[in-house]
Amino acid sequence: MTVSASGPVLVPILGDQLSPDISSLADRKPDDTIILLMEVAEETTYVRHHKAKIALMLSAMRHFAEELRVAGWTVDYVKLDDPANTGSFTGEVTRAVDRHGARGVQVTEPGEWRVRQAIEHWRRDLPVRVRILPDTRFICPLPDFYEWAAGRKELRMEWFYREMRRKTGLLMEGDKPVGGRWNFDAENRDGPKSGLQPPALPAFKPDAVTRDVLKLVSTRFAKHFGSLEKFGWPVTRGQAKTARDDFLKHRLPLFGKYQDAMVAEQDFLFHAVLSPAINIGLLDPLDLCRRAETEWREGRAPLEAVEGFIRQIIGWREYIRGMYWLEMPDLADANGLDATRPLPDFYWTGETDMRCLADCVRTTRDNAYAHHIQRLMVLGNFALLAGLKPQDVADWYLVVYADAFEWVELPNVAGMVLHADKGRLASKPYAASGAYIDRMSDYCGKCAFNVKKKTGEGACPFNALYWHFLDRNEKKLSDYHRLAQPYATWRRMAEDKRAAYLESAEAFLATLTPAQTGWARA
Repeated sequence: MTVSASGPVLVPILGDQLSPDISSLADRKPDDTIILLMEVAEETTYVRHHKAKIALMLSAMRHFAEELRVAGWTVDYVKLDDPANTGSFTGEVTRAVDRHGARGVQVTEPGEWRVRQAIEHWRRDLPVRVRILPDTRFICPLPDFYEWAAGRKELRMEWFYREMRRKTGLLMEGDKPVGGRWNFDAENRDGPKSGLQPPALPAFKPDAVTRDVLKLVSTRFAKHFGSLEKFGWPVTRGQAKTARDDFLKHRLPLFGKYQDAMVAEQDFLFHAVLSPAINIGLLDPLDLCRRAETEWREGRAPLEAVEGFIRQIIGWREYIRGMYWLEMPDLADANGLDATRPLPDFYWTGETDMRCLADCVRTTRDNAYAHHIQRLMVLGNFALLAGLKPQDVADWYLVVYADAFEWVELPNVAGMVLHADKGRLASKPYAASGAYIDRMSDYCGKCAFNVKKKTGEGACPFNALYWHFLDRNEKKLSDYHRLAQPYATWRRMAEDKRAAYLESAEAFLATLTPAQTGWARA
């Protein structure tokens, strides 16, 4: 291997680090730096990602390479179909060190545990110094999160969120929250009203770069889940800013009011749909929050909408990232409720008579997107109630969504969705019967199942599954303060009624067909 003491520093930039102010470039100069961008098979197939997710990543990387070149940087770009491509980050960094006679490697810490382990091995295996820098795009450095978590019996997001408000000054008047409250969630729980028509998302027509990527993905990943027909994700910084501005102007004012609502075939409602752009580095999350705050301060959006949006970013997003690194690697194997049922095939096919689940799988397949209540209270709620194996469910979420990286996906699935972490993240399981879905959506009116019917033929499966879940987990969950009322109701229930719920649930569960192997992992 060729190494030169006078050679350049090699700066590998990963596919979710597409920010010109990434920490690995902060102290570098173009005349002494080679930036390496790598499309590697290992990253496209360690799980069989949604076609649109792969296309988004590859197109955004290729556009970012050109952005860097225009800014004066030298970029070494390795395409997926390069015959010499080794297919892994380690292989490509090794080749690039030799190719450029690099004297050192400087990289921003990756977002995922498995990639961090690989990069740590570079220090052992490469013949040059490897410098790993913190990812400064996050508001809360990991050491600060660990310090916040140390010694706490409960690691609740709400308390962390308040610290982030104080740190950033967002929606603050001195040391007090504007409006006299930290949280306006109670105002943000409206179900859909009849005839609700949200504004359309801005459309980004694929350019030549994106068309080449779409052709590559449709051929090479033809058997992966998902469709490319509606591909329209922003793949450049300019497009991402256009999408940002469109949200702030047209959808933020009603975002809070309808953030929990679900409408069949209305895939985006008033949601920002900016999480993929944030997670891969096309948008700065703190800048986005400050712009949202400006919308409130200038009277263009209500406080409850802006607070709810900001909480998702500086609260949930930062908190989830901290919890991921705090709990790994054990979190990947967490199964606190001993759930073992395999993932049903309808999670991939969408072929189910439950209208809510069919619609959520459809938008997931078509768009590589579903909003947070569809993910948590329909797809996730069913997985929780049915006792699906956490690792199967986590793989599914990681595969199907464009914004899914393990640091954000796994804590949400293991903690919020499945309570597999034994309550480290959430104070109770997010379990609900069909009544919640009926209240927050228009799914139930045209469903083959009757949401008002509790048991027996034609009853909404969520109703019996809810009580079945509580019954089989009573030893683990009955001491939870927030479950005291439902368990009291269950215990007061007549024995024949309880038996009917359990019988109906068992009968329904027996109809589930396990998914074929190979959808998520080869």
